Amino acid sequence: MNIGNKKIRFYVLLSLMIVTPIGFASKFYNGFGAKWFNDSFGGLLYEVFWCLVISLIFIKIKSWKIALFVFIITCGLEFLQLWHPIFLEVIRGTFIGRTILGTTFVSSDFIYYLFGSLFGWVLLERIKNSTSS
Repeated sequence: MNIGNKKIRFYVLLSLMIVTPIGFASKFYNGFGAKWFNDSFGGLLYEVFWCLVISLIFIKIKSWKIALFVFIITCGLEFLQLWHPIFLEVIRGTFIGRTILGTTFVSSDFIYYLFGSLFGWVLLERIKNSTSS
């Protein structure tokens, strides 16, 4: 692994260390606008998180491809919330299951997925461009 990839991984990990606790905290926030923070803002951070995770694993894949992949998969997961077989309900019965799979289809989530993926793409590009020198 070259020094550039090590720097990219370092900054992606650093970003994950910032985004992850904020994302989990958004699920527990109960002040003004709690519903929006818990659901919509959390969805935006969810996209950024997955963009960072996939970039960490597949460092050479272009940022836009990662963001597009994350957007498509999370949109698919949103539609999956319309399906309620017992095995999915058991998974959704846990905090991590609810966090990853969600529980209720909400069409307005797609806009937050879009903006979260765009933000993830921009963040990855900034990391890659800042470490290329």
